[in-house]
Amino acid sequence: MKITDLLVKEGIELNGQASSKREAIDKMVDLMAATGKIADKEAYKAQVLKREEEGTTGIGEGIAIPHGKCEAVKAPGLAAMVLKDGVDYEALDGEPTDLIFLIAAPNTKDNVHLDVLSRLSVLLMDEDFTGKLRNAKTTEEFLSYVDAAEQEKLAAETAKEEAATQPEASEKKGLKLLGVTACPTGIAHTYMAAEALEKKAKELGFSIKVETRGSGGAKNVLTDAEIAAADCIIVCVDTNVPMDRFDGKKVIIRQVSDGINKAEELLRLAESGNVEIYRSGSKPVAAASGGGKEGIGHKVYKDLMNGVSHMLPFVVGGGILIAIAFLIDGMSVDLSALAPEERANFGTITSAAALFKGIGGTAFGFMLPILAGFIAMSIADRPGLVVGFVGGSIAASGKSGFLGALVAGFLAGYLVIGLKKALEKLPESLDGIKTILLYPLLGVFFMGIIMNYLIEPPVGALNTLLNNGLSSMNGTSSVLLGIILGAMMAADLGGPINKAAYVFGTASIAAGNYNIMAAVMIGGMVPPCAIALATLLFKKKFTEEERKSGPTNFIMGLSFISEGAIPFAASDPLHVIPAMMVGSGVAGAVSMVFNCTLMAPHGGIFVFPVVGNTVMYLVALVIGTIIGAILLGVLKKDAKEV
Repeated sequence: MKITDLLVKEGIELNGQASSKREAIDKMVDLMAATGKIADKEAYKAQVLKREEEGTTGIGEGIAIPHGKCEAVKAPGLAAMVLKDGVDYEALDGEPTDLIFLIAAPNTKDNVHLDVLSRLSVLLMDEDFTGKLRNAKTTEEFLSYVDAAEQEKLAAETAKEEAATQPEASEKKGLKLLGVTACPTGIAHTYMAAEALEKKAKELGFSIKVETRGSGGAKNVLTDAEIAAADCIIVCVDTNVPMDRFDGKKVIIRQVSDGINKAEELLRLAESGNVEIYRSGSKPVAAASGGGKEGIGHKVYKDLMNGVSHMLPFVVGGGILIAIAFLIDGMSVDLSALAPEERANFGTITSAAALFKGIGGTAFGFMLPILAGFIAMSIADRPGLVVGFVGGSIAASGKSGFLGALVAGFLAGYLVIGLKKALEKLPESLDGIKTILLYPLLGVFFMGIIMNYLIEPPVGALNTLLNNGLSSMNGTSSVLLGIILGAMMAADLGGPINKAAYVFGTASIAAGNYNIMAAVMIGGMVPPCAIALATLLFKKKFTEEERKSGPTNFIMGLSFISEGAIPFAASDPLHVIPAMMVGSGVAGAVSMVFNCTLMAPHGGIFVFPVVGNTVMYLVALVIGTIIGAILLGVLKKDAKEV
């Protein structure tokens, strides 16, 4: 595939005019729409603007490369515009921008177009090439310049690959440098930074190999031998990259824009030797785009989302399998004919249901350890993973639930960083056993002590307090009790508060008080359903990954699987949890007002046949879901992709 396969005449404007950056983007999106490559112009534009919020794509030298990757893109495409008068694009060098290339990338596994887009990004580093584009008289002339430059670049790449196979290629003298470049989208800036470093290093007579970590995967990967022989490593990234391999080496860590615009400065710094030795976990691996230092809030959010994104598949996969188990039993068994103790086995009564429930339950069992483990890994690299896993597992098997797993994840990450600093003065001969022995041994031990003696006991006391309080309210105010029980089911989604309400509901079944269990279950069904509805109504409030997984929460909510909402609550607890608690509390109150009853302790919509006053029970679910979704739309801020 060639650049001219993506860039067509309909997507080129040689006499563009724009008074602002936003107007320029609007016109670029219109050009892209004219090529027929996007199915939803507004959705694509929203993605392009969201990328600009993370950091300007005006790279300087009068060039900007805005881009968007989303479901709205039908096929990879390019659009180009020359603005004779330029526009203030908030470029990194503060100069007006007069040449803009817009990239449209589909959200698919087929990434053949990424090589083409990276090739264009590298070509734009050539002043002669961009000068020809700015002065092109016709679109045909513009395309001919692009084609000629690409052919020359391909020939140079072939020659470079052939030269690399020659013995003398490894005999270069002088400074031996390595580099790593990566940006969040991995389309343009990753490769431009690599090209700038390689080009400037060649001018200065340095040897350099740059690993690029783009959307198409890692390329030109650095080997252990190359790392060992390197004098210095330059890491220009705006996203997480593997860093443990550089332990003990001189490493310069900067944002990807510095690789593009300050290549010589970075190379001269490496030459001076005035570079700190990198120790695993001692420095952030991604600099914030604009300041060089990452804000605490963004760092916490990024670490949290690393855990949530890895946990999400376990929630979705396991939850849907459990829902199928409920469906099988709901269609196969007459629950009204079963004794109370038999109803407690709903979801495993038939052999087919038991199979699905067992597999789904196994997936769910990994959920909290995965959450804590990958939060810790984001903070402390791979040594944090095992410590986080253990902390999350203790939370899952104990009383602290997903809130305990959140605490465990962050605690594990910073615990490992503390261990690294405490052990950094050990002899270099012991470096090899730190990661494989000392960090996991000491980290797991201290994590176990802290979780068992500092985290779990307060939660156990909270559980006892809540259960005693609920028991004293029974029979005094059914509506108030419905509000409290419903809100509790949404408070921590499977955690101690949720479990306290659920245990109270199941105990009430044995005592013949079926209205309490009805309020409990409807309160647990609302959060996932409200999340699912909100992702459809208020798309700007959720990340692309959340929008994709959101609708599956309808299935989990209707199946009484509150945990489907955990990833959303974990990523924004201050806004999500209050909204869900209000929605669930209202649903619980409506259920109590109409004296809805439930004889089964689980099952969601699949046990509605045994619900007393089924119609109003469904109304309670709908009302709670709508209220929760609307509050989410009001309380949540617009999402930022990380």
